[in-house]
Amino acid sequence: MKTVELTKIKEGDLPGESAGGVSRRGEIGLGKLNVQQQSVQLPDTNIRVCSLVKDGNLLTSFYDDVKTLYDAFQRGLSKSKHSPCLGWRPKPDQPYKWLSYEQVYSRAQYFGSGLVKQGFEAGQETMIGIYSANRIGWVITEQAANMYSMIIVPLYDTLGAEACKYICNQTELRVVVCDNEDRASLLLTQASEIPSLKTYIVMDSVSDEFKKKASAAGVTVHQFIQIEREGENNLKEPVPPKPEDLCTICYTSGTTGNPKGVMLTHGNFIVGSVGNAAVGSESFEIRTGDVYISYLPLAHVYERFAQLNLLMHGASIGFFQGDIKLLLDDVKTLRPTFFPCVPRVMNRIYDRVMSTVAATGGIKAKLFHKALREKKKEIQKGIVRNNGFWDIFLKKPRMSTGGRVRAITTGAAPVSPEIKMFFRAIFGCYVIEGYGQTETGTLTSITSPRDLSDGHVGCILPCLQVKLIDVPDLEYFASNGQGEVCVKGGNIFQGYYKDPEKTAEAIDDEGYLHSGDVGEFLPNGQLKIIDRVKHIFKLSQGEYVAPEKIENEYLRTEGVAQIFVHGESLQDCCVAIVIPDEEWLGQHAAKNGWDGEPESWCAKPELKKVILDKMNETAKLAQLKGFEQVKNLRLHAEAFSVENGLLTPTLKSKRPIVRRRYQEDIIAMYQELADKKAAQAEKKAAAAAAQNGSAANGAASSSTPTNGAVKAEETQDSKPSEEENGNETKEEESKEEEGKVEETKEDGGGKAENEDTPKEETKEEE
Repeated sequence: MKTVELTKIKEGDLPGESAGGVSRRGEIGLGKLNVQQQSVQLPDTNIRVCSLVKDGNLLTSFYDDVKTLYDAFQRGLSKSKHSPCLGWRPKPDQPYKWLSYEQVYSRAQYFGSGLVKQGFEAGQETMIGIYSANRIGWVITEQAANMYSMIIVPLYDTLGAEACKYICNQTELRVVVCDNEDRASLLLTQASEIPSLKTYIVMDSVSDEFKKKASAAGVTVHQFIQIEREGENNLKEPVPPKPEDLCTICYTSGTTGNPKGVMLTHGNFIVGSVGNAAVGSESFEIRTGDVYISYLPLAHVYERFAQLNLLMHGASIGFFQGDIKLLLDDVKTLRPTFFPCVPRVMNRIYDRVMSTVAATGGIKAKLFHKALREKKKEIQKGIVRNNGFWDIFLKKPRMSTGGRVRAITTGAAPVSPEIKMFFRAIFGCYVIEGYGQTETGTLTSITSPRDLSDGHVGCILPCLQVKLIDVPDLEYFASNGQGEVCVKGGNIFQGYYKDPEKTAEAIDDEGYLHSGDVGEFLPNGQLKIIDRVKHIFKLSQGEYVAPEKIENEYLRTEGVAQIFVHGESLQDCCVAIVIPDEEWLGQHAAKNGWDGEPESWCAKPELKKVILDKMNETAKLAQLKGFEQVKNLRLHAEAFSVENGLLTPTLKSKRPIVRRRYQEDIIAMYQELADKKAAQAEKKAAAAAAQNGSAANGAASSSTPTNGAVKAEETQDSKPSEEENGNETKEEESKEEEGKVEETKEDGGGKAENEDTPKEETKEEE
């Protein structure tokens, strides 16, 4: 079995309207999205739908022959049978190697047949756990499950050992596919507490010692390649799924409690992809020659949804090596046309490019900035390209990703307009933002490639309905065009596995999923997310504060990498824990001649003043209300992370845990503010006393009302000013937004040397 060559796409093969996409839209009677009216309200209701929807009939089909994930791969196979499908990079200094669609299909059938031969029958009774980084074996396992109507249950490191045990027991897993011995060993340590799980299938080679330990624990260990070979010798006909069959139970981890198993059917994924294709294909469609870099975790639905769309169109997917530090080198080597990017990565790329230009200086820097300005003018006219005159001066940063990027997709958090415009200009590509969560099969809305405006999450998909409902505690009312975003459609999940109570909390009697986000529709019909329903606290003067909204504003501050805003009901202002940007902090320390470690720098009062001043500028620009502004802060060098337990796997703060971790800092910050107020009051009292004494000893004829002036000042100070307010956290678990994307851990990548083949049994093509 030989590897195949990657289709060559020349530089300048740009985003553009595809005849294939347009003709397909015409076949199904789908018009062109009106970017001036992207959603409409149904008559006599408060329900909105995409303006592509005709007569209220939601779109459920884009390709007549694609109803399941199995069908989607079959379509890609028919378009790209002998073309590259999945690629990997054996070593850092080597090019990518590829398996064709035909090879991937054959291996999936072999592996699925091998599972059946091992006693894991085809059908919905069989659940297959996958505990692996992104790699070819992950996709082969998933395609095998789709081929034989089995259900995939992903596990991932950041869930933690207890959560993994809970998932295995709740689903009564009998078999799990692991990428290496290390992850299999983590499960083996809990083997006695997971009685159903008796079969491990490992992609890489495993030691004899591990096999002995497993055998002693009653666990059978197979090599991935052995299951494939067994299936090849006992080939079974596919047992394709139905649209209503489950394809996955994807567990989301909230801030408290056990993870919840989101049940998604083949139909949920396909309907979601239909909506995505309907909005995006009017400007460009995915082509057989397109290439995608896979590094965001396959354990989450965002990456699986992206790969579904690529495989359905016969495109190519290349996996990064597994080390996030090598990601940009992998990207440069792969030269993708589609680049999924989380906001933090985009910010880092922007900072590096701009700092490099600044360091270069001279005529080159002037030409770069001139080119950037001219490209922005083009984009504002709707011209998106990378082969114009001014692109000559932007070639170096563009080539850092291979020079072929047609679209960058992003989510998880807002991206500033400046950053989005920068990427459009440098790469000559579309920047597409998506919004959704695991429970919506990834997407609720997506920005149209033709809509270059900012400050929203785009057009709601034509496969669903959206309504806004009142959130009285936050004073958001649907009658004013604001409220909690509630979604209904064919992409909405089937419920939480074995948890009807949580399901009833999420989906109301009318079938609407309550997102937990507060939104509004803009005049052009785009959806804008403005707040969260939960994680609010009340100030001592009765004001409600939504900390996540404030944090998003402060994250725009130079030097601020992470922030946790806190308040209490007995206090009258907000305080914050701030993690400075590592690169900025190092530069600031060097500039000031500071020795020692970053944590010691964070204790310096002068650094605190610099950052607090910058945050005050941000608050002013963002027009934060006085009671929303941070009045004191503590700096720490250690970032919030999944590893230290302060973030969820989707990079949301575990607010109760963060609060407990920094409780001493919080107490100290409020005490400092109280001491400061007391000192100010004492100073004013002393000044008043001095004035009164001076008046008493002065000329009797003097009638200056100094005491009255002091009383006026005291009256002013007796009221909490708008700049000084406080709050209390409502301990409510936030609804997980798993559709938003998460940055991959450094140790979460794929196998480098022999992809999914034991070292002692290496195949030529791998």
